Amino acid sequence: QPHQNQAKLVVALSRTYRTVDVKTVFHEEFVHYLKYAMVVYKREPAVERVIDFAAKFVTSFHQSDMEDDEEEEDGGILNYLFTFLLKSHEANSNAVRFRVCQLINKLLGNMPENAQIDDDLFDKINEAMLIRLKDKIPNVRIQAVLALSRLQDPKDDECPVVNAYVTLIENDSNPEVRRAVLSCIAPSAKTLAKIVERTKDVKEAVRKLAYQVLAEKVHMRAMSIAQRVMLLQQGLNDRSDAVKQAVQKHLLQGWLRFTEGNILELLHRLDVENSSEVAVSVLNALFSVTPLNELAEICKNNDGRKLIPTETLTPENALYWRVLCEYMKSKGDEGEEFLEQILPEPIVYAEYLLSYIQSIPVVKDEKKNDFSYIGNLMSKEFIGQQLILIIKSLDTSEEGGRKGLLAILQEILTLPTTPVSLLSFLVERLLCIITDDNKRTQIVTEIISEIRAPIVTVGADDPADARKKELKMAEIKVKLIEAKEALENCINLQDFNRASELKEEIKALEDARINLLKETEQLEIKEVHIEKNDVETLQKCLILCYELLKQMSTSTGIGATMNGIIESLILPGIISVHPVIRNLAVLCLGCCGLQNQDFASKHFVLLLQVLQIDDVTIKISALKAIFDQLMTFGIETFKTKNKALQGENAEINTDGDQDIKDAKEETATAKNVLKLLSDFLDSEVSELRTGAAEGLAKLMFSGLLVSSRILSRLVLLWYNPVTEEDVRLRHCLGVFFPMFAYASRTNQECF
Repeated sequence: QPHQNQAKLVVALSRTYRTVDVKTVFHEEFVHYLKYAMVVYKREPAVERVIDFAAKFVTSFHQSDMEDDEEEEDGGILNYLFTFLLKSHEANSNAVRFRVCQLINKLLGNMPENAQIDDDLFDKINEAMLIRLKDKIPNVRIQAVLALSRLQDPKDDECPVVNAYVTLIENDSNPEVRRAVLSCIAPSAKTLAKIVERTKDVKEAVRKLAYQVLAEKVHMRAMSIAQRVMLLQQGLNDRSDAVKQAVQKHLLQGWLRFTEGNILELLHRLDVENSSEVAVSVLNALFSVTPLNELAEICKNNDGRKLIPTETLTPENALYWRVLCEYMKSKGDEGEEFLEQILPEPIVYAEYLLSYIQSIPVVKDEKKNDFSYIGNLMSKEFIGQQLILIIKSLDTSEEGGRKGLLAILQEILTLPTTPVSLLSFLVERLLCIITDDNKRTQIVTEIISEIRAPIVTVGADDPADARKKELKMAEIKVKLIEAKEALENCINLQDFNRASELKEEIKALEDARINLLKETEQLEIKEVHIEKNDVETLQKCLILCYELLKQMSTSTGIGATMNGIIESLILPGIISVHPVIRNLAVLCLGCCGLQNQDFASKHFVLLLQVLQIDDVTIKISALKAIFDQLMTFGIETFKTKNKALQGENAEINTDGDQDIKDAKEETATAKNVLKLLSDFLDSEVSELRTGAAEGLAKLMFSGLLVSSRILSRLVLLWYNPVTEEDVRLRHCLGVFFPMFAYASRTNQECF
């Protein structure tokens, strides 16, 4: 049984070494026996122990305090071994090159931090290992990477080791080499971006190690907000559970330690307003490893209302409150108990929400260029969004609370000061509480009417009547003055009979003046509906309509009420001069088409015209609407005569000829529609290109379209270098091709 305690063996051999008079002989014999292990490439345990022992023994003289002359003398074996290894690093044998690099790595690793190496030897080691970084054998490159770890200087921008590491970490084909570089490379301004890039590596193990390195070696402050958000977004959504765990247990917990366990401070460093989805993922990851009672503490306050005072609301604590409520709601009965501690009754919360939204200021023209003011306003609107989303966590099972909540939501929607950015969230919550589509349509129509045609009070008096009253009042005042003067004269002349008559006359004039004043003050008030057509009003109305159509079941159809909205709001919006109105109108028109096949057929040409001539954003909306309708009703539905696509030439034919011509025109129309849609595959706008590819792929996969020509164009698009940065397009086609091919043999024959 061999002796396994290497420390005792090192001490024993060191004792023997000191007793040897001729050190050179010992050196030669030591290396001679070491060669037997160095020619074995396979990592046998026995060989590995020999290599470890050799490295420990040779470096053991640097571990103890010895006399200067003895250190110098004993240092000879280290220099001798280094010299031998450096001469052997270019050997033809893969095993020898591997063991040389391994030994140099272990020798340098076992030397103490304050160890000194001769400059000439340092340069030779550096040079030899840099050469081995280009070795054809990955294991040799790995050991060379490890060996150079202590020789890098991250403060030197021109350090050859760092430059070599950067090249390897980006370009080496072997994932284990990239992992080795990741474990060794020192983070610096030059290398940080390269380390971050490895979180996108194709290999799971490399991505996982990259996150661990960032967690252990890089301070959160060293990274920009964009880098932090990107790392969390990728890591928490990675396909590999191991990578997700690395992000949750290492990176996220490490960053939480930097903020002393303050979750709200961590959220602040992630800029939640511009990256709310990532912040939600972060919170859910943190909630999953924290007891519910601890989570509820942050949202509790001392006033007992179960509400965060509006003056202390921030984007961070509002988002935390919302996500915590959703998380507890998802935990069933266990979560409901804690949810009651941080949320009040629906009616109380609704009044709280109303008061907050009323406190959001309206943007004034003179403030539009004040970035600080606009930034503060956007923060308030973000908080408002979070407060609205909390509604889904409220208990609306009790009818009284539900009705009160609905009434206040309707009031908020009709407020002229409610920001446009909050409307979609408000309508969505309103419609989720109401389940009946007819009731939904009725309520939304009433809100639209109140927004677009509010009741305004006006005076009934016209200018002519007002002028007559002014003249009458002046006449009465003149008569009063004359009567009072005459009364004074009569009293002076002691004509008491006449004075009595004048008193009666003055009283009558005073009464007439008072009555006329009352008539002037109490003008007849009339209530009238004044229709508003400004951009903000139309935008609000179209948003309400769009959200309603999104939530309506496709089986509901288009009733008389919706027809009225289409005629008065949606179709006029298509020809508006304002792009935002046109875009919303196209979205609404597309949704209406899904409700009724005849309606879709009637307005299909209109969508095609928008697709050809409007702005890019509106083209994208029209393209999606067209594909949605084709997917719902099939291409056959739209095989009708289409003057917009066919031209307006007409010929007189006999009945028989007309039938043949109609069939040909229908086929030609379908082809023209598909040609128009497929032409967007060559669009310079990536969103249009991606939308066209996604739509055509869906049509082909669902069997509604069979075209080897379009399939060929999708394949060419997949390999086109222009689409290299279109992540969504590449992902869509990458999923489509194998699924389409495996779906049926007919599909395989299309390739």
